[in-house]
Amino acid sequence: MIPPEFMHEYWPHAPVHKLDTDGVFMMTGATLYKTHHFRSPDRLTLLETELLRLAKESHWALEAWAVFSNHYHFVARAEAGAVDLGVMLSKLHTATAAEINRLDGKAERKVWHNFWDKKLTFQHSYLARLNYVHQNPVKHGLATFANQYKWCSAFWFEKTATPAMVKTIYSFKIDKVKVYDEF
Repeated sequence: MIPPEFMHEYWPHAPVHKLDTDGVFMMTGATLYKTHHFRSPDRLTLLETELLRLAKESHWALEAWAVFSNHYHFVARAEAGAVDLGVMLSKLHTATAAEINRLDGKAERKVWHNFWDKKLTFQHSYLARLNYVHQNPVKHGLATFANQYKWCSAFWFEKTATPAMVKTIYSFKIDKVKVYDEF
């Protein structure tokens, strides 16, 4: 059953996207039918590499990311000259779907279902979601510690941020963060 707070995202059509080229957003993208198209290390690397490349090309600074076999999460901040985030995601989905379909010999198969966005305007919400994205591999049982999961920004974050910043971000509770993440 879909939780009531997410019902607007499923009924009757695709969620309303309130994207622009200013601010900080948390994004979640999901494959159609939760299919595990990115189930191997090479495919996860493909998805992560393309996300990082397109974010940079589109002038979005990724502050946290995690990619999985059937979905992804990221937090991105618009830089000067940022491309509409919807355009960037369209390119991400098109490019990765084309490559997965080529690898599987399944021309024209629909790979991606949709994406959900949240503009982050409150500092507490922003910091909690940074932690949520970093800790997502642990939530899904893919690692004991987030920094052990190769396709997540936690290791990078811990190496580049100050110890005080890491401690602060990781102190934010994530159990009340409302993100549809039933994958």
